[in-house]
Amino acid sequence: MSDYHSQTRSIPAERADMAVDAGLRAFMLGIYNKMGLGLALSGALAWFVGTTPALYSVLLTAPVVYAVMFGPLAILLISSFAMRNPSPTSANLIYWSVVTLIGVGMGAIVYTYARIPDGFTIVAKAFFVTAAAFGGLSLWGYTTKRDLSGFGTFLIMGLIGIIIASIVNMFIASSALSFAISVIGVLVFAGLTAFDTQRLKHMYYQLGGDQRALAVGSTYGALSLYLNFINLFQFILSIMSPRN
Repeated sequence: MSDYHSQTRSIPAERADMAVDAGLRAFMLGIYNKMGLGLALSGALAWFVGTTPALYSVLLTAPVVYAVMFGPLAILLISSFAMRNPSPTSANLIYWSVVTLIGVGMGAIVYTYARIPDGFTIVAKAFFVTAAAFGGLSLWGYTTKRDLSGFGTFLIMGLIGIIIASIVNMFIASSALSFAISVIGVLVFAGLTAFDTQRLKHMYYQLGGDQRALAVGSTYGALSLYLNFINLFQFILSIMSPRN
């Protein structure tokens, strides 16, 4: 034990910092890789369901559509109460279940935009705008020295407001309110992208090299950024879409 401590003390500070930075980069890269795979799976499922009438009629019509719509939320709520100390395997199961259901649900976007002029062009533009915005915001959240933790409560309040306004708009069907929700949604999820990136960076240091906790944190981190990207994309798509 004394030999270990003497060896640790003999490591120059610069090399120790490099080791920590390398670990952080590996942690964040693992998050982005898993998020990217999630987006790829969601896109493939959305295309397959949206362009296959038989699947669309089964998965995106009542009563199955309600399981697809509310399944991700149910999984997240149940897991948050039932799994106080999730394993890497259970965290992966939650992640890929949510990604799969959201991908199937997004088949409705493919189905809808396939039937309007230049529909897929609009979707592609919205995706690339989202990717550019997400990349810039996440990079800023990773590199900024400014503490973004104070924005967390404000952003969550904004998210709750969006949910309430969306429920209200289901009954009144106001195009003006829908546009306002989309604009506010872009701002909220733009903020959450930077906030969550910085939060994950700080979480890496807090976990102190616990490999099990890092594996779980990486999966939940990928889920947070995945959900930010998906919501940002849907709000940007709504803004860019033609309005009657």
